[in-house]
Amino acid sequence: MVKKNPNPIDVHVGSRVRMRRMLVGLSQEKLGERLGLTFQQVQKYEKGSNRVSASRLYQMAQILGVPVQFFFEELPEQAKGQFGSTGFSESSQETMIMDFLSSSEGLQLNKAFSEISDASIRRKVVDLVKAIAGHEADV
Repeated sequence: MVKKNPNPIDVHVGSRVRMRRMLVGLSQEKLGERLGLTFQQVQKYEKGSNRVSASRLYQMAQILGVPVQFFFEELPEQAKGQFGSTGFSESSQETMIMDFLSSSEGLQLNKAFSEISDASIRRKVVDLVKAIAGHEADV
């Protein structure tokens, strides 16, 4: 039996659900409870292996405190292209950045960084990370 790859739009929507769920501090189990689902079903939605229905997406948006269109923001061009729209596909660097931003470490880093109120300290943090990244590139 041939394994079917998930639709890129379903994968994107699922990653946005995961990102928002983590930002508001909900576990898959807690989101599942509020939706009347198991955490495994939430997990399948987040991976894109199960497609989210319109009514379920609306329910998720209500629980996660975002408008439904949030889940479609920053949709990769290759996903848009499958429905006849043309354009350039997302670059590998943009894909890498989006993957990082939706990872646990990326979300934690962004959340902590956004809590730094002093702009000069934020700038120093950016400079520090750039210096570390440059140093590692030299190794």
